[in-house]
Amino acid sequence: MRRVGSTDESEGMSDSMRLGLSRFGWRRPVQTILRVPAIFLVTVALLPGCASGRFVRVDGGQFKVGGERHLFVGANFWQAVHMAMAAPHGDRERLASELDRLQDLGVNNIRILAAFEGPDGEPYRATPAMMTEPGQYNPAVLDGLDYLIAELDRRGMRAVVALTNFWEWSGGMAQFVAWDTGTSIPYPATHGWGAFGDFTAAFYGSERCQRWYRQHIRTIIERVNPYTGRAYRDEPSIFAWELANEPNRFPAAWIHETAGFIKSLDRNHMVTTGAEGSISAPFDAAHESGHIDYATIHLWPQNWRWYDPQAPDLYEEAEAKARDYFGRHAEQARELGKPLVLEEFGLARDWEPGHDGYDPAAGVTYRDRFFAAMYECVLESASAGGPVAGSNFWAWAGRARPGDAWIGDPPHERPGWYSVYDADASTLQLIEKHASALRSVAGR
Repeated sequence: MRRVGSTDESEGMSDSMRLGLSRFGWRRPVQTILRVPAIFLVTVALLPGCASGRFVRVDGGQFKVGGERHLFVGANFWQAVHMAMAAPHGDRERLASELDRLQDLGVNNIRILAAFEGPDGEPYRATPAMMTEPGQYNPAVLDGLDYLIAELDRRGMRAVVALTNFWEWSGGMAQFVAWDTGTSIPYPATHGWGAFGDFTAAFYGSERCQRWYRQHIRTIIERVNPYTGRAYRDEPSIFAWELANEPNRFPAAWIHETAGFIKSLDRNHMVTTGAEGSISAPFDAAHESGHIDYATIHLWPQNWRWYDPQAPDLYEEAEAKARDYFGRHAEQARELGKPLVLEEFGLARDWEPGHDGYDPAAGVTYRDRFFAAMYECVLESASAGGPVAGSNFWAWAGRARPGDAWIGDPPHERPGWYSVYDADASTLQLIEKHASALRSVAGR
C-alpha cells in the first residue's frame, strides 16, 4: 500500500503508480444495476476481549488473538457511521439497538467505510460527506466514526475499516479524480460501467489523488478518539484496515506501496485489500505483497449474471459456480499462506406472485439456500484447518425497510435488493447457527 518509513505521501511512489499503468482490464460485468459491496462491510469476531487491548494477528496462516485461534461471522453495516452521528442526522439509540441485535446473533465485528468523499450535492451518494474536499472534513461525521468505534469497544466487537471506495455511492476514487481534473464523474447510470471504470482508474496514476488519499489515511490512523482517549492505531476494536471497497484495475505496485505506507503508521493492525477475487483482478497479484496480511473475496451470483431471481431454475448452477469460485480462491490463499475472508455475499429475495425481489414481504427461500451454502464452505475450510477464517454477509438493515434512512442497500441501488431485516427469521437463524458452529471449531 505505502512504502514503509515514508513521511511524504508522494515519496516512494513507483513509476508504475505515477504513470497509472494498470495491467488489469475492466472485467466487471455490465448490467442495469451492479452490486457495490458496501464497505463496506461487517465482520464478526467470535472471540471476546477486544477491550482488553488485544489485536488480531496472523500466525501460521490463521488469525490469532493472544495466541488463540480467531474465527468470525460478519455482516456489512456501512451505514453505521452515519447512524452513529449525533442528532439530528444520526440516531445513536438506533445504533445501540442494531449493534445489540447483531451481537445477539453472534456477529461481533462489522465492516464499515471510513471515507465518504463529497460534495453532498452529487447523485447516488451516501451523505453527509466525511471529506468535503481534499483535506477538509465534516467534524460531525468524524465524530460519528469516533462514537461508533467506542460503541464497538464497549461491546467487545471489532470492525474492518475500508479507507476508500472504487464505486460512486460514497464518492470514492472517482471523486478524487474529479477534484484532481476539475471534470464531472461519468456515472454508470448515464455513461455505463466501462466509462466510469476508465475515469476512476486514473486515481492510481495521479500524484495528487495518491497524496490526498494518503493524507486521509494518516488523518484516520493518527486521529485520537475522544470517546476512548486512544489513537485509532491503538484501538483494539479495529480488526483491520482495508485499502478500498472493491478496488479494480489497480497496478500491483499500488497494493504493495499503499499497504506499506499504512504499516509505517500502524504496527498494531492488519491490512487487507477489499478485492473481489479473480472476477475483477488476478487474485495473487492483489494479495501476494508481504504488507497484505489476509486475502478477501466477494461473491455476487446475480451481479455476475449467474442467477436471476425471476428464473430460479438457474439457482443450482449458480450455487455450483459460487462453490467453485470459493474453493479455487481458498486454495490460492492456502498457497499464499494467508487467511481468506468471504467479506461480501448476498442474494435477492424471492420473486413470487404479488411480490418482487425488492419487497420485504417476499420470501427468502433462495437467499437462505445461498447463505447456507456459503456458510457450509466457510465451516468446512475452518474445521479442516484451512485458510478460510470468516465471512461477512451483505447487508444488515435490521429494523430499516425501503424508504427508511438506514436501509442496507447503498443509495445507487434499489432499496431492498440485498438488505437483511430483523424480521427475516429463517436467515437470522442461519447466521446464529453458523456463529455457534464456528465458536465450536475455535474451541470457544
